[in-house]
Order: sequence, then C-alpha cells, then structure tokens
Amino acid sequence: MPTLNLGILAHVDAGKTSLTERLLHTVGVIDELGSVDDGSTRTDTLALERQRGITIKSAVVSFALGDLTVDLIDTPGHPDFIAEVERVLSVLDGAVLVVSAVEGVQAQTRVLMRTLQRLRIPTLVFVNKTDRSGARYAPLLESVAARLTPAIVPMGEVRAPGTPDVGFVPFTPARLRAPLLDVLAGHDDALLAEYVDGGVTDDRLRASLVRQTGRARVHPVYFGSAITGAGVPELVAGIRELLPAAGGRTDGEVEGTVFKVERGPAGEKIAYARMFSGTLRTRDRIAYGDGREGKVTGISVFENGTAVDGTSVAAGRIGRLRGLADIRVGDTLGRPSGRGAERHFAPPTLETVVVPRRPGDRGALHVALTQLAEQDPLIALRTDELRQEISVSLYGEVQKEVVQATLADEFGLDVTFRETTTICVERPVGSGAAVEFNGREPNPFLATVGLRVDPAPAGSGVRFRLAVELGSMPYAFFKAVEDTVRDTLRQGVHGWEVTDCTVTMTHSGYSPRQSHAHQRFDKSMSSTGADFRGLTPLVLMSALRRAGSRVHEPMHRLRLETPADTLTAVLPVLAKLRAVPETTGTRGATSVLEGRIPAAAVHELGLLLPGLSRGEAELDAVFDHYAPVARGTVPARPVHSPGLRGSSCRARVRASGRGPVHAGHARLGEPSREL
Repeated sequence: MPTLNLGILAHVDAGKTSLTERLLHTVGVIDELGSVDDGSTRTDTLALERQRGITIKSAVVSFALGDLTVDLIDTPGHPDFIAEVERVLSVLDGAVLVVSAVEGVQAQTRVLMRTLQRLRIPTLVFVNKTDRSGARYAPLLESVAARLTPAIVPMGEVRAPGTPDVGFVPFTPARLRAPLLDVLAGHDDALLAEYVDGGVTDDRLRASLVRQTGRARVHPVYFGSAITGAGVPELVAGIRELLPAAGGRTDGEVEGTVFKVERGPAGEKIAYARMFSGTLRTRDRIAYGDGREGKVTGISVFENGTAVDGTSVAAGRIGRLRGLADIRVGDTLGRPSGRGAERHFAPPTLETVVVPRRPGDRGALHVALTQLAEQDPLIALRTDELRQEISVSLYGEVQKEVVQATLADEFGLDVTFRETTTICVERPVGSGAAVEFNGREPNPFLATVGLRVDPAPAGSGVRFRLAVELGSMPYAFFKAVEDTVRDTLRQGVHGWEVTDCTVTMTHSGYSPRQSHAHQRFDKSMSSTGADFRGLTPLVLMSALRRAGSRVHEPMHRLRLETPADTLTAVLPVLAKLRAVPETTGTRGATSVLEGRIPAAAVHELGLLLPGLSRGEAELDAVFDHYAPVARGTVPARPVHSPGLRGSSCRARVRASGRGPVHAGHARLGEPSREL
C-alpha cells in the first residue's frame, strides 16, 4: 500500500492546525471537529499547546485516501519553534503550505517556501480563511506570485469571499488550459512544441501538471476555509493526485531517520522515525547514530488517526520505536546516510541563563534541561562551571516562556531567566600554529600534538584534517584529538563558538605500551587517550590566539512597509539601531524599505515602530548572515580555561620518567614551535 508523508506548514495563525482537523473530518477519521481555541484538536496534545492555542511540537496523524496511506505531520508555525520544522523536512514526500487570505504572505511563509523549493519538496499552496472579512483573491494570487514563486497554477476561483457562504469553484479543463500552458510550457519543451503545433490535449496538460508538481517545479494553489470546509475536498483530491508517494524497497537494507524524540509515561524514550528502506521489526538490533546500537522492544505505526501497536515498520512509513535508550534526534538508523544532517534554517541567535529560584534545584535543572535538549538539540545547553550557570539557546521570547512553563509543569522546577542576549560566532582572521612535544617541558602529557588553524569560507563549518601519516600512531589517539578539537572550538578567544575554519594536525607522537623485563605492563609510561584530550585544548587555543579571531554578529534581512509620510521619522531610528537600508520604493501610499539590521536590534525596532507609523507599519526580519562586529564594541562571553584536564599526568610523568617516544612529523614543511 503506497504511503505519502505529508507536512502541513505555515506562518503562525494561518490556520494550519485547523486545516489538519478539517482534513481528518473530511476523510472520515473524526466525526466532530476539534477547535484550536477550545484546545480540542487531535494534533495539539500538549497541555501547553491547548492553553496557548499554538502548535509547539510536531505531531503525526494518519488517514487513508483510497489505496494511499497519508502520514500527516502538523508542524509549528511560530518562528520560535522552527527547529521542529527543521527536523520534519528531512522526512517529507510532499507539503501543503498554508497562507492566510487576510494577512497574506508573511515572513515565515517566505522562509518556508524558499526552503521547500531548495529541497525540491513537492508543495501545494492552500489559501485559508477565505470566509474572513478582508479576504482577498486576485491580489493574494499576485502576492503569492511576487513574494513566493511565479510558478503557481490557480486551480479555481473564490465565490463570495469574506462571507460565511464562501465557496471554491474549481476551474473546468477549458478554463484551466491558459494558466496551465503559461506555467508548464516553461519547464516542458515537448509540451511547448505540441502547443505550437496546436495538439495539446487536456489529458496531456494534466499529466504534465502531475509530473511537474511532483518535481517541485510548479505549485498548484487552492482556496478555501478550514472553518467552513470550503475548498478542502478539492485540496484532498489534489493531495491524492498531484503529490508523489514515498519510494524505497521494503526488502532492502534498513535505513531510516529519527526526526522526533519524546518520553513516555515511565520516562522511556520514544523515537519517531521515517523509514526510507527496508523493514524494521520488533526485537531487531539496529545500529544508529555514531556507532551506537540497541534493540527495538516495541513499534507502533499510525493508522486511521491514531498510533497502533505493530510488529514492524516498513520503507515509506513513520513508526514510533521503543527500547533505544540513548537515541537522539537526527540519528540515522541502519545504513549511514546524509539525510537529516543538513541544516535548513538559521541556528538560534539568542541565549539566556536559566536560574532556579531554589539554589538546591541546580542539579535537577541540569537533568531537566538535558532531557529537553534531547527533544530539541538546538537548545544547546552550555554550562559555566565557574559560575554554576546553565545557558540555553533560543529563537525568541515565546520559546523562553514555553521552556519556563515546561520546567514547571513536567519537572516541578520554578525558574527565572537572565536578560536575553545575542549569540555571536568567531571566525579566524589569519593562520596560526602551535605544538607541544612529548618529553619536553612544560608538557605534562605523554603526547605530541601540533595544530594549525586556517580560515575557511563562510558557512563551511569546522574541518579537521591530517598532515601526518595516519599510521604514525593508533587511530584512537587521532580520534581523541579530532573530537577534542571540535569540543574546544565551542568557545574561542572571546568566548563564542569558532566556526568556518580548518584545523590541521601537523605533529603527532606518543609513548607506546611499556613493560619491564619479567614484569607486568607499566601503564604510567604509556600514552592514553586522556593525554591527547588533555593536551589538545592547550595547543589549539595557542594556535587560535596566534591566528587571531574576529567576532561576528547575526544580521537579519529587513523588509519594512510603512506609510510614506512616516518614513522620515523611521529612518533616523533605523540608523540609531545600526540598520543599513539597501533599497526603498513606493507602492501607492506605502513606502517599502529593504536592508539589513543586527539581530540584537530587531526586538527594539518592533517596539518602536507602532508609535512611529500610527500602528500601520509591517515588519519582516529573518536571519540572513553573520557580519563582523564594529571595532570597539566587540561583545564577549566568559572564557573557561581549558586547564590541565590531565593534571594527574604531570605527577605520574615526573614520578615515573618517560619511555620511548614515537612521533609523526609534519608534511607541510613549516617550522614547529614549542609553547
């Protein structure tokens, strides 16, 4: 039985969860519609979601369309919870992007559409809320074409928009011919040739629409209302006909991706996994992540609106897996693959310190936040051991409120937060090298480590490479160095994470296993992984200081629409907030300004705009890139010294003396330097 894994995506309050509820009602899964306002929808199951009327966690529900099984994933619309959408994208076969007929194309709508197009996920557009006062048809289509994509095909028109009697009237094949030909011929040379020859049939046009929608080249647009049900049957038919079913062989090698982890009633982990190949069964042992392995003790799949216990989950389906105690979001099941590894959206740009009201709760707080980070890795816990503080990364203030409420409701912890600050990054500005040799003071470790840090292109992350022979010492020691390099670069010279650099190991050396004649093995004279883990941070930070690093702050792409007569009042405020206007234009009585603004200033601008624009300004700001911070205003974060984590090595080395040293030398011809 074919399966379609379908995502429902939208800007917050566009009616995404209401549409999910209406879809379930239309296909017969539920007899009575739930309400977001009443907290009675099928997919918003968390108490916090019901209280706030917003989706916080992605939820899966299933229904049948003939012989097609649809696993529908309802995702959050609020930008503070974009991480949930991030993880879902890697498991989708198709998507429905919901747009409000009243508010139109909003900031998050554009972010989502750009990502769906980049990933080539087949997408239908559903314009919701056509029953609301102020709903638009033709202007909305123009906005979708201008601000999302010109490759759209309106599948019908709206009757009586803005009234409870609104209806969606599908175009007849004759009425649909012109818009179809205009869009499809641009991507189909054979169709264009047939059109020129005058021989394009309606069936040929429809077949091209199905093919090009499945390849994410065009996007059919439906109009309707999740509240009244208008247009929803036509959308259901479009989902069935136009979106491609999942592929993958059920008898192939097992491959899947974990996109969500939650905890059950007894605190056990439950992993949501999309299977791309093979069949996973109860009691199977499965490898996952970076070499971990576990036994699947329970499987449930989604059928007819609920999760039911089963014995297996096959390629194309989503299953809930039990028994994998250390499973994490993003883990690959079975055969390694790159699915889910790519980051589709910007990382969090804000952070805050979480403070327990009762000092005795510090340990419990760390445990609770660790569990939350399992479900949302982008929370990115950071512990300041010196100050006994825990920081978390955030997308916005709403997410902070949700973390606070979750800690209170689920863990009984009363917490407050310090002021939210912006997360910066560091990038090397030059090259720097350092080395410590085994057997030479003041190195207390039985290890030789030489490292060079070089800048790399923006967005490339951290790359580790070797300029010594791989066989010069045991692989475990190289692995210890690489892992420690990545761990150490979480805080640079100014305390921020270091990125976009290449770290090259230029020197290596170790003391092999030592033993005295007729005596047992003498561990104190032999190198261990701890020697390399202790020495690497010292060498790396010395190399980074020699290279120099510059702090970069997150910058947002700014789009501001404001009454033209208020622009003169807005511009000085933008300058004060270090915003850089790039283009300005007018649309009737409205000025449209686009440019860049530091992420740290977006919140303040949002507070000031209503007073500057009589409450009529519309602000869109989404992350765009990192830019160097102006000199003299460099923000810093407390830096923890890497210290001598193997300080016990100092005593043991001096007490026992040193054995023979095996070394690997640099290939690059650069002089080594002793610190």
